[in-house]
Amino acid sequence: PDLARKQILRAAGRQFAEGDVQHWWLPLTGAGVRTTISDDVVWLAYAINQYVSATGDNAILDESIPFIKGPALMPGQHDAFFQPETSDRSASLYEHAALALDLAIHRTGENGLPLILGGDWNDGMNRVGVGGRGTSVWLGWFLAGALRDFIEIAEKRGDTDRVGRWASHREKLRKALETAGWDGSYYRRGYFDDGTPLGSAESEECRIDSLGQSWSVLSGEGEEGRSRQAMDAVMEHLIDEQTGIIRLFTPPFSRAPHDPGYIKGYPPGVRENGGQYTHAATWVVLALARQGRAQEAWNCFKLLNPVNHALDAASSETYRVEPYVVTADVYGEGAYAGRGGWSWYTGSAGWLYRAAIEGILGITRTNGKLHIAPSLPEDWSGFSVKITLDGKAKDIVVSRKAGAA
Repeated sequence: PDLARKQILRAAGRQFAEGDVQHWWLPLTGAGVRTTISDDVVWLAYAINQYVSATGDNAILDESIPFIKGPALMPGQHDAFFQPETSDRSASLYEHAALALDLAIHRTGENGLPLILGGDWNDGMNRVGVGGRGTSVWLGWFLAGALRDFIEIAEKRGDTDRVGRWASHREKLRKALETAGWDGSYYRRGYFDDGTPLGSAESEECRIDSLGQSWSVLSGEGEEGRSRQAMDAVMEHLIDEQTGIIRLFTPPFSRAPHDPGYIKGYPPGVRENGGQYTHAATWVVLALARQGRAQEAWNCFKLLNPVNHALDAASSETYRVEPYVVTADVYGEGAYAGRGGWSWYTGSAGWLYRAAIEGILGITRTNGKLHIAPSLPEDWSGFSVKITLDGKAKDIVVSRKAGAA
């Protein structure tokens, strides 16, 4: 928890007073990029809620943190690298997150979904909304869930004006997600500037993307029946057991006239362009576990477990990277199908760990207390773990009763 607390405060210190944040920065100098990437302004609130709900440490919300300052982006400019100065203006951590959410709400498209601007979580889709009109379904789920959780924090702090504005926007956003976001059998990925759907059954390329499906579950905002249908579509179209991957989307970008961005510069099946991007694949596991689809969650976890890509000489020769660390990506097409990409990728490793511990074993922490709600595969009789919490070692044994699901 101490490490998480420090990192949250460090990240909050990379925010401009206007509400936007550096997409990345160099730790020694603070130089980095100011961008229009749209999801950056939601992650601080998400991280704060994850931390506070787990630890019960509400005092972090009152920590005072200075803003940074630097030149604003010019109209039509999507990013700029520079070394900002420390502003003489400071605010509480709560206010930092609230300003960012205010900006996220302001960035809303005509169809009620969030503007994608310079890209969202998939920053390779940096031209979907280059004209300032394209929108993101995934970001809609992420924002709706973050607003719901942060509204509770705002209510406790008596921030009634924001509670009203955020609650009103969340309801409108949920309606947009179930109308403009729904494709008939699963959720779309978004819309290009000209209104053409992305991630639709009508699309020539990227007909289904996992993000809109998994986060309809993980956000807690999706209509239950539709979210189940959406995850059914993931299992049908994106799980490739022969190659041993969970694809981010399919088919890859290649020849279609719409330009989604630099993602199209990757060969088909490489990295985000139709291969496995492990960060997103872990969300598939978590979503299945959240739905109680224990066997499917476990089967998908096994696809992501790197050791299973090198169980013999032949598979090792295909995978070609270390089988004891997580890769950012695994290729999905042609002669390179099944080859691991960028290894030692900590973001994917952290999420895969959460998929195992929180999703399958069901071990979570709320207000400092342990909660256990497993989602175990059919052939598991149970499990035992040793866990250290606040310096105290605990032994946990979970057994499945005979005949229990």
